[in-house]
Amino acid sequence: MAEIASQGGWIPFSRYMEMALYEPGMGYYSAGAHKLGAGGDFTTAPELSPLFGATIVEALLPVLEGLQAQGLPTQILEFGAGTGKLAESILTRLQDLDFSLDRYDIIEISPDLAQRQEERLQSLTKQLNQSTQCRWLNSLPNNFKGVILANEVIDAIPCDAIIFQNGFWYWQGVAVIDGKLAWAIGKPVEQSLLPEALHHGNFSEGYVTELHAPANAWIRQVAKHLDTGLFLTFDYGFPESEYYHAQRLEGTLMAHHRHHAIQDPFHLPGLCDLTTHVEWSQIARSALEEQVDDVYLSNQASFLLDAGIGDIALEVGDPSNPETFLPISNALQKLLSEAEMGELFKVFAFSKKLHDVLPDHVLEDLPGLRGRNRL
Repeated sequence: MAEIASQGGWIPFSRYMEMALYEPGMGYYSAGAHKLGAGGDFTTAPELSPLFGATIVEALLPVLEGLQAQGLPTQILEFGAGTGKLAESILTRLQDLDFSLDRYDIIEISPDLAQRQEERLQSLTKQLNQSTQCRWLNSLPNNFKGVILANEVIDAIPCDAIIFQNGFWYWQGVAVIDGKLAWAIGKPVEQSLLPEALHHGNFSEGYVTELHAPANAWIRQVAKHLDTGLFLTFDYGFPESEYYHAQRLEGTLMAHHRHHAIQDPFHLPGLCDLTTHVEWSQIARSALEEQVDDVYLSNQASFLLDAGIGDIALEVGDPSNPETFLPISNALQKLLSEAEMGELFKVFAFSKKLHDVLPDHVLEDLPGLRGRNRL
């Protein structure tokens, strides 16, 4: 509230979301609350099953082998690694496949999650007797050659909220009304900042949605820093035509607390996670602005099935033994079902100079990316 008062009684929603999530010592990802898993606020695919990370390896391995064949370091960099479960399952699978990874780097803004990651991966590398060097970085390395991963990262990048009234789009910000945080309408949105879909759509009075300038700036930075290799991310969202559908009246902004979805973004600020769905069409255009070679979008189920999650499940479990295979089957259902994560969650990828390490290959030759490209 002090920030709002110092700014004349109104701040953009993106500033509120930034403070609620990342304010040092007080924001959701900066404080020490237990966030992921059964005892946290939400569960991610890597938390559900190691099969998720093991299957991702099928897409990464050709790139890593290509780097190795060129005499280059084999390296993976992960943004926002959560509890470290995805890194753990990837490193375990690479060990099972007798592939020696040189480095696994992590960029993590949450101090308590970074600590959990370090404890988990130090224990794992000792257990597996791996020589992989795990490092925690503060920023993206320049001219990175390798694989960059991000699972459920873009949805937590602060966004702006806008509302359609009297034939115009206006910024929706945050004010203090009767001692409480509340929505407040600001100035009209500059036409140049609106996606094309919002210029011509038939939107009803009071239609609310989001703009994602920080997320698009982030993807441009990732694309700029990747010199050679693959970027792969998983997150929930829609392409532009679905995201800005006339019937999506209230946007996609949501709070999460103790596995409950909450409509009010001002509920328990700093204790609730705030997210929006990803608008993938502009994410793809932003990557292409940085001269990536290819972009790809599909749903999570298509990726996992094409990359062979079924075969990997049969490797690690025996279907004739219900006691051991039932948890595997339940995890597969949640990862693949259209009613669960299979359709809402998307895989987005781009490549740069992939032909330098994999001659005669393009992005859509990689396992997991051989299905229909939705872009």
